[in-house]
Amino acid sequence: MAGHRTIEGGRSAKGLRIAIVAARFNHFVVEKLLAGAVETLTQAGISTQDLDIIRVPGAFELPLAARKLAQSRNYEAVITLGAVIRGGTPHFDYVSSECVRGVSEAARDSGVPVILGVLTCDDLEQATERAGGAHGNKGADAALAAIEMADLLRKLDG
Repeated sequence: MAGHRTIEGGRSAKGLRIAIVAARFNHFVVEKLLAGAVETLTQAGISTQDLDIIRVPGAFELPLAARKLAQSRNYEAVITLGAVIRGGTPHFDYVSSECVRGVSEAARDSGVPVILGVLTCDDLEQATERAGGAHGNKGADAALAAIEMADLLRKLDG
């Protein structure tokens, strides 16, 4: 389309400072998400001193840590990584809903991209498929979204 401008973020992490908040619960899935995110950020050129990894107990605790990091203004983006797997009780619904809501609010309230890299799956098979299996690595996808959004906001601010 002629006559309009398109502004979008790039794919280079050089010069970006990014935090990853990773849940310890369901660590066998989250560690794969974390490995995908770190590999993606490294390949995109992030410096090791510009990447911090923060551990929290579970997905429910991700939003508070992410909000604190985003509000610090020490990071251009914050990535949240976790896995909530459905069980036989309503616990899944409460944790996943509050986690997603809290991550969204952290981004909105801080003005810093807070990326949702939290799997909400019916079973372990679905989770492993999305943590480096048949459906890719959602940690890597979250890292790409963080890079692009951080760069986009730089462009929009500049």
